[in-house]
Order: sequence, then structure tokens, then C-alpha cells
Amino acid sequence: MLKPIYNKYKPFYKENLTLAIPVVISQLGHTLVHTADSVIVGQFAGTIPLAAVSLVNSIFMVVMVIGIGISYGLTPLIAQENGRNNTIECSRLLSNSLMLNVIFGFLLYGLIYFGSVFAMDHLNQSPAVVEQSKPYMELLGLSIVPLMIYLTFKQFAEGLGFTKQAMMISIWGNVINIVLGVTFVKGLFGINPMGVVGVGYSTLIDRTLMAIVMTVYLFKSYHFKPYLRNFSLKNIDKVRLKRIFKLGAPTALQYTFEISAFSGAAIMIGSIGAVEQAAHQVAINLAAITYMMASGVSAAATIQSGNNFGKNNFHYLRLSAISSYHIVLIFMSITAVLFIIFHQYLPMFYSKDIAVIEIAAGLLLIAAIFQLFDGAQVVGLGILRGLGDVNIPTIITFAAYWVVGLPFGYLLGIKLGFGVSGIWYGLCLGLLVASVLLFLRFQKLTKKMIIV
Repeated sequence: MLKPIYNKYKPFYKENLTLAIPVVISQLGHTLVHTADSVIVGQFAGTIPLAAVSLVNSIFMVVMVIGIGISYGLTPLIAQENGRNNTIECSRLLSNSLMLNVIFGFLLYGLIYFGSVFAMDHLNQSPAVVEQSKPYMELLGLSIVPLMIYLTFKQFAEGLGFTKQAMMISIWGNVINIVLGVTFVKGLFGINPMGVVGVGYSTLIDRTLMAIVMTVYLFKSYHFKPYLRNFSLKNIDKVRLKRIFKLGAPTALQYTFEISAFSGAAIMIGSIGAVEQAAHQVAINLAAITYMMASGVSAAATIQSGNNFGKNNFHYLRLSAISSYHIVLIFMSITAVLFIIFHQYLPMFYSKDIAVIEIAAGLLLIAAIFQLFDGAQVVGLGILRGLGDVNIPTIITFAAYWVVGLPFGYLLGIKLGFGVSGIWYGLCLGLLVASVLLFLRFQKLTKKMIIV
């Protein structure tokens, strides 16, 4: 039964995996920065600092995915224009994307500096946690500017099918982040222990170096010379800025609706207690690792869908997209099994607090349930983004997470007294609704294209 399906999609499995694996590793780098921060602080600083990392990351991740979403507006456009062999338009789109992303980088930093830090005092969180959160949040906020520059050139290269370079930069960036994080937090080589602030400095330095290296690579590599001949700030115009923003803004909203739902859950959990908040940080960080890996498959699906859409090859587009669904479902099934088998052991990497480990272990069992839904919904978004279909998926994500998921979690967790687990079951329901509705949207659009 499975063999005919495998033979039908075999060429697309290989093609998509070749493109996706480097993107998966590169995407994973965004999360591993925060994973490293959590592990370093949890092991060397304690439960209250780990809760501070949870609070900051729950807020910062919302801001970061807005930036990532805006930068994603470039990728499908580059893939489509590359499918049409329009190198001149690719370079002009890059010029406009760089300007747009830098502007948003500073806007997002201002939002963090003036808004997020102030908001911490009004979220009913532990005063000890808030006190350690503020300086860490300010440093992470500053790191968004070099991150947006890095993302500009990363998305441009990936839109052209060059995915390995960002992967290598991401790997080395994380090595640097870990080394500097341990050095600053614990206080090595004569440096005074900095606690939570130490991982803030290591992340800022890491992202600045990544932006510099990615920029130099792109302009020095012969692969991109045909695509950079018309790169100039003189080519910035309202039409292209609007074109990128019309794809990037809904994408940013899609990510924001999902991540902010989890951030809202973190704030609700923080009102229960610091131990519960620290446990949530452990479990959500592990779930975020698998999510970002699935989003790498999604990014590859965006590139392939955009390229085939540009060539008007709708039959191949559909076959390639379905193979991406197969890949992510198999991968997330494996991670679900791993969460179930090792749910009692994985939290030990983050904390020595028995109470934190016990609660986090229970949450990982719930995370195992929503792995398939999470993978399916993020790939669905990626495929539709490649087609330029972003508005309806944005409405779907809002409804799934903010109309269904988070209210249901509040009802179970806070009103009915199921605590942290109840809130997580609500999030699980939101992911289920999103994955089903996005798949139905994909089916409707692609079948219509083939018929037409």
C-alpha cells in the first residue's frame, strides 16, 4: 500500500530534503540560541533566573517572529522571479527588502525598549523574576537589529536555493553563543559572574557576527553576482516595498498569532507560580526546537512552491507540496515518540529543581500529542506563502489560536483549575484547528489551479 505512494513522490522527497535539511539546521539556530540561554541559566544560576528567561523569551519571541515574518516576504518573491529567470528584479527586491528589514529592526527594538520592559511591571509576575528580566530583555531587544540584517541576506540566498551557507553560519553562531554564555554567566577567565545578563550579551555578540559574516559572504560569492548587478539603495521604490510588505506583514501576523498565544499561556502560567513558569519554559523550549525544524521544511516548501508557481507548473507544485506534508508528518511522529520515551529525562538538561522537572515532564507528554498538528500547520503556511496566499491563512491562524486555543486553555487551566496542563491542552486544540483548516485551503487552491 505504501510502496505506490513512495514511488509517486520519491523524486520530490529527495529534492525537498536536499533543500530543506540545511534550512532546518539554520532555522534551528534561532531556537538553539534561546535553548542555550535556558540551559546555561538553569544549570548555573537557578530557578528564579530560569523563570526570568521564560518571561523574557515569551515576550521577545513575539517580537522576533514579527521580524522573521517580515523578512519572509522576500523569499517567495525571489523564488518566483528566479523561476522566471528575472535576475534584475531579484536584485531590486533585495535592495528594498534590506531597507524594509532595517527599518523594522529599529522599530521592534523601540517596541521592546519602551513597551515590553514597561509591560513586565503589569503582568502579575513575581517581583524577583521581573527584576532579573529587564536587563536581559534590553540586550535581546538590541540584538533584533543585526538579526534583521542577517535574515535579509539569508532569505535572499534561500529564495535562490542556496541553503547551506546560512546553515554553517548558524552552527558556528551557536557555538560562539554557548561559549560566551557560559563564560559570562558563570564568570570564567577573570570575568565576574553576570547571571542572566550574561546570556543577553552573548546573544547580542553572536547575532552581530552572524549579520557581518552573511553580508560579506553574499557580496563576495560568485554565485550571487548575476543577482546583485542592480543592487543599489537607489532602486528602493514604493511599489516593491509594498509588494514585499504585502507578503511579509500577513506572514508576521501568522507567526505572531501562534507565538503570542504561547506567550499568553506563559504569562497565565506565571500568575500560578515561578516553578510552573520555569517548567513551562523547559517544555516549550523543547517543543520550539521541533517546531523550528518543521519550519525549515516549511521554508523549503515555500521555495519549491514559489518556483513552480513562477513556472506555471501546477502539477509539480502540488506533488512537491504533498511530499513536504509527508516529510514533516514523519519527522514530527519521530519527535513525538522521543518526547514520550524521554519525557522524564529531557527536563534534567535544563534544571536541577525536582519540582520543575516533574511538571515539565508532564507537559512534554502533551507536546507529544500536538507534534503532528504543529508540523502540518507550519508546512501548510509555507506552501500557501509560496503561492502568494497569505490573507486567508492569517485569519485561520488568528481564529485557531486566539478564538479557540487560548480561551479554551484559560477555561481549563485557570477557571476549572487544571493548571498548567489545562492551558497546554487549549494550545493543543488550537494547533489541531489550524492544521486542518490550512490543509483544506491548500487542497482547494491547488486542485483549482490544475483544473484551470
